[in-house]
Amino acid sequence: MNIRSIAMAMAGSLVAALVVGGPGAAGAASATTAGNAERPDRCGRPAAVSVFHEGGVPLLDWRENLEFDGRGTLWVSHVTRNRVEGYAPDGTLKASFPVPGPGGIRRGPDGLMYVNFGVNPLERDGGVMRFDPAAAEPRAEKVFGGTPRVNGLAIDSAGNFYLSRELATGILKVRPDGTRDEEWTRKADVFGTNGLEIVGDQLYASVLVNGTSPVVRVPLADPARHTAVTRLSHTVLDGKFLDDLTAFGGDLVVAAFRSGELIKVDPVTGRSCVLVSGLRMPTSVRVPRAFGDHDGRRELFVTEASGRVVTVTLG
Repeated sequence: MNIRSIAMAMAGSLVAALVVGGPGAAGAASATTAGNAERPDRCGRPAAVSVFHEGGVPLLDWRENLEFDGRGTLWVSHVTRNRVEGYAPDGTLKASFPVPGPGGIRRGPDGLMYVNFGVNPLERDGGVMRFDPAAAEPRAEKVFGGTPRVNGLAIDSAGNFYLSRELATGILKVRPDGTRDEEWTRKADVFGTNGLEIVGDQLYASVLVNGTSPVVRVPLADPARHTAVTRLSHTVLDGKFLDDLTAFGGDLVVAAFRSGELIKVDPVTGRSCVLVSGLRMPTSVRVPRAFGDHDGRRELFVTEASGRVVTVTLG
């Protein structure tokens, strides 16, 4: 298949997600929710955006996700070109190797890198692959398959995998041996999740397919007690299309695909504010870790469907 057909299919799935935003509200609200929707105000903190890597044709050059390996390399999933790319702190491309439809990418507790595959709607299979970031020529090998149309990824300290699904109910939990934890998945019955992030004993999920743009907290030990931390919009007409999210200085930072924003959310109070706007369809956000001179206390890296990778530096 060519890049154009993949991009068109992905764009179609995003349009479909907006249309079905209403039904998603029921799934996210099956446990206690955070009340009325927020209208994020400006954080009042100066922010500068600089381009780390230039993009190409929007949507056709879609970069979906990113993660730092803690060894000086930034790994990026380039979904429309079916590649995972590794970048040095100065922006130099260090490595590039094939992965079919790569999505969420995370560092595991074993130091290896894990990446979802089969994110493209036209892929028949999906699951997780892994690679050694220290290898001279990294190669991806399949950990497990049989989970098509997954997107986001999180990995806990025991090596369990959590996978989001934009057009299905239930966050998938897969054990390190590749078997599914069906009971956990059934209890984590949130519809339309995208980004996933583990903080302590809580899994946070951004919900793409929901007109109120919720961020949900799922206790790892008791997933049925999931709650909405906040709701960042009121209806599908002002839906933010929440994509990936990350922990940052005790808060959460969420990439809002449709509105082009990074939104900071207090996971305790649910209060939110806009850190930066004007991004070009942001898809993921991460804090730099052991990446040259980049400062994880005040910098964020963002991938976009425009193909760009940008840095956001906060004052």
